[in-house]
Amino acid sequence: MISGKKISNLEREISRTSQIVALNRASIERPHSIEGDPEAQKRLVEGMQPTHLLWPLIERTRFFDEQVQSAISSGLSQIVICGAGYDDRALRFRTKDIRFFELDHPITQTDKLRRLKFMNAGMEWLTLVPADFLSDDVEAKLGSAGHDGDCPSLFVCEGLLAYLDQHVDCKLLAGLRSRATVGSVLAASLAIHHAGVDSNTVAAAVNSRRRTGESEPWLTILPIDSYLTIFRQTGWLVNCIIDSLKLDTREIDVRMALITAKPISGSK
Repeated sequence: MISGKKISNLEREISRTSQIVALNRASIERPHSIEGDPEAQKRLVEGMQPTHLLWPLIERTRFFDEQVQSAISSGLSQIVICGAGYDDRALRFRTKDIRFFELDHPITQTDKLRRLKFMNAGMEWLTLVPADFLSDDVEAKLGSAGHDGDCPSLFVCEGLLAYLDQHVDCKLLAGLRSRATVGSVLAASLAIHHAGVDSNTVAAAVNSRRRTGESEPWLTILPIDSYLTIFRQTGWLVNCIIDSLKLDTREIDVRMALITAKPISGSK
């Protein structure tokens, strides 16, 4: 345990998926900045229950690591990670004058803050923003946390949109667009299926095969064209799509797509 205090009640409320992702990342060889901590992920997951390895996370993790590195090298000074869980990028890619904002459920944020304090991780470049995407106004939350809406940002939605229903996805993406000025970038992962298949049927079949399908179900799996429409309607123009690989859903053809998008001019 990373502290003497028992946290069994808290652990029962924390997303198991966020822990599984972090535990998997701890075993992946990844880059880091000169000032960053290459052991950050291993330190953040100390004491978590071991899990199985999820191979699709390797490609997804590398993609988003590259997006963060690209944002830093291109001069973006703010990086916003939505559904951050136990993401270690604020520690791994710590860089002078770069500020990270992490949004996630208050319960998860409470445990992460405890872990960061135990690690003696400096917090001057990182702001944890407790946010329930089902009910909170993301635009207002970021504004209150000190995010500068007039300064370009990288917005990251990794492994998040599938866990929210379509209405909540739209609200989140629109809220991020309201904080995005010219030069900002959105990077996201999507769960997609072929057109002509009922999305609810696909989601039900996929969740029946996932270990956390009942407790933390995927709610939004759509054809890529439907996603592109959602992005346009919420003020984002997708400029890169990587149709990555088939996810482990057996006979159900569900794939992971990795995208980047930029704000549509005048849509704010």
